[in-house]
Amino acid sequence: MRQYFPYYSKLLKLAVPLVLTQAGQMTVQLIDNAMLGHYGTAELAAASFANNIYLVVMLLGLGVYMGITPLVGRACGANNDRHVAVTMRSSLALSVWIIPVITLLAWSIAWLMPRMGQTDDVVRLSIPYYRILVLANIPFLLFILLKQIGEGLGNTIVAMAVTIASNLLNVFFNYSLIFGRFGFPELGLPGAGYATFISRLVMPPALYVGFIRHKSIRRYFILLREVRPTLPEILKIVKVGLPIAVQMVFEVSAIAVSAVMMGWMGQVPLAAHEIAIGLAAFTFMVANGVSMATTIRVSFQLGTRDYRGLKRVCASALHLVLAYMGACALIFVLLRNQLPRIFTADPDVVGTAASLLAVAALFQLFDGLQVVCLGILRGFADVKIPMFIAAAAYILVGLSVSYICAFILRLGPAGIWYGFVVGLIFAGALLSLRIRIRFCQAENPL
Repeated sequence: MRQYFPYYSKLLKLAVPLVLTQAGQMTVQLIDNAMLGHYGTAELAAASFANNIYLVVMLLGLGVYMGITPLVGRACGANNDRHVAVTMRSSLALSVWIIPVITLLAWSIAWLMPRMGQTDDVVRLSIPYYRILVLANIPFLLFILLKQIGEGLGNTIVAMAVTIASNLLNVFFNYSLIFGRFGFPELGLPGAGYATFISRLVMPPALYVGFIRHKSIRRYFILLREVRPTLPEILKIVKVGLPIAVQMVFEVSAIAVSAVMMGWMGQVPLAAHEIAIGLAAFTFMVANGVSMATTIRVSFQLGTRDYRGLKRVCASALHLVLAYMGACALIFVLLRNQLPRIFTADPDVVGTAASLLAVAALFQLFDGLQVVCLGILRGFADVKIPMFIAAAAYILVGLSVSYICAFILRLGPAGIWYGFVVGLIFAGALLSLRIRIRFCQAENPL
C-alpha cells in the first residue's frame, strides 16, 4: 500500500477543500431542516418537497458547468495557458444564455406543483419558498461557473473559504428570519428562502475577488483580455457538460420522485424522508468531494499521458471512499434512533427516519463506488455512456423497485428506499465495467 501514499496525499489535498465546501452547504441544509423541524412538521415537509423539485432544474445548469473542469484540467496539465483562457472565456459566454433559460424553466415548474399529489398545507407553504430559491439560483450558478474554473486549475481552497463564509451568513439569517430574532420579522419557511438568497448573492463577487488576489489564477484572468470565445470550444463544453447535467438530473429526479411518493403517504413519511436523505447526503459529500478531486487528477494525468499514474489515482480514490462509506454505514446502524432527534421531537417522524437510516446503511458502499466511478469517467470526458447508465439505474430500475416495494408489496416508506439500494448496485456495476473499457482504450489507442 505504500506506493499509494503519494496519491492519497495529492487527492486529499484537492478533496479536503471540496469536502469542506460541500460540508458547509450540507451543514446549512441540515441546520435549515433542524430549525424548520422545530418550527413545524408541515414546514419541514414543504421544504423537502420544494428542495427536491428545485434541485432537479438547478442541476441542469450545474452539470453543464461541471464539463468545464476536465477541459480546463487537461489544458492545464498540458501547460497550454492560452487554451485554458479560451475555455474560460467560452464558458462565460455560454452562461449568458444558459442562466436565463434555467431560471425560466425553474420558475414555470411552480405552476405544476399543486398537481403533484401533495397535501394542501405542503403545497401552500412550498410554492413561495420554491420561487425564492429559483431567484437565489441566479447568483449561485455564477458562483458554480467560477468554482469549476478554479477546480480545473487545481485550486479548491478559495471556493471553500467563500462557501464557508456565505454559509455562516446563511445560518444567521435563517435563525433571524424563521423565528423572528434580532429585530427581524418572523417569516417561517419563506425566511429560510430569503436567507439562502442573501447568502448566495455575495458568493460570485467574493469568489472573483479571491481568484484575482491569487497569483496562480490571476494570470489566466489577465489572459482573458487577449482571447475571444469560440463556437467549437462552447460546443465542446456543452458536449461534455450536458450529459453530466442529464446524468445528475436523472439521479436527483429519482430522489425527487421518491419524495413525491413519500408525500402520497402523508406529512410524517415526507418529513422523515427529508431528515434521512439529508443525513445520507451529508455522508455522501465526502465521497463526492473525492470524486471531484479524482476528475481533476485524472484529467491532469491524461494531459501528461502518465497511464501508470492514472491507474493509481483511480485505485487510491476507491480505497479512500470505500473505507469512509463503510464507517458511515456502521454509524447509521448504531445511531439510527438518535440522529433523527437532532431535527425533530415528533416521535412518529423519528421512528420512520430511523427505519430509513437502517436501509441507508445498506447502500453506502455502492453509493461511494458509483460516484467515484463517475468522477473517473468525467476526467476522461466520457459522459454519454454514464448518462444512459444513470437513466437505466436510477429511473428504470430504482424507481420501479421503489414503487413495487412501497405500494404493491406494501413495505411502506422503507420500500421506497429499497429502490435506492438496487439502483445504486446496478449503477456501480455498469460504471466499473465502463472504466475497464476506457483504460484499455487509453493504453491501446487505435
